[in-house]
Amino acid sequence: MTYDRLVCANCAAPVTEGRCPVCRANRERLQQEGPLGGLSPVALLTLLVVLIAAVALLAAHQTA
Repeated sequence: MTYDRLVCANCAAPVTEGRCPVCRANRERLQQEGPLGGLSPVALLTLLVVLIAAVALLAAHQTA
């Protein structure tokens, strides 16, 4: 989940606005996770399956 959809339990505002110290701390933590930190496990698994399929197709094309 990306942090732009999160709502702070402390102030009930979007975390991206950073209205309270809790929002600002969580926003910083989420930004430090990197580009794949916001992806769900299902999205990561799907990305892995697509990557493996692409490599398999490339290998099959090289041998033919």
